[in-house]
Amino acid sequence: MTQRLELYKCRICQNLIEVLNQGIGTLVCCDESMKHLEEHLAPNDNPHFGHLENMDDITKRIYFNHVATLEHHFEFIEVISNDKKYVKRKFLEPLEMPEITFKCDCKEGFYVRLHCNIDGTWVTKFE
Repeated sequence: MTQRLELYKCRICQNLIEVLNQGIGTLVCCDESMKHLEEHLAPNDNPHFGHLENMDDITKRIYFNHVATLEHHFEFIEVISNDKKYVKRKFLEPLEMPEITFKCDCKEGFYVRLHCNIDGTWVTKFE
């Protein structure tokens, strides 16, 4: 069974999908079941850890101390409210600095999820 906002990747063609509506079926691509991408909780000394800067009451900036190269970079960053009703996604170019600015009064907290082309999917939680 899939859950809302889970990520799945095809092992053959590298298609990456995000579930919008949960369901009971198996996700298939290229005649094979897609791989569920596990999320790793980033410790604060890890380059995949998101640093928060409050710019005003609701405007926030998240940045990462991760060098972006053609070989090793972030593909996207997502900000997701804990209730999963608010999602903001930013797609990144390989050499683009990994950061996102957004507005949210997420009173119940939020987390930032990013996908690194080498190291997989990482999460930083903010309460």
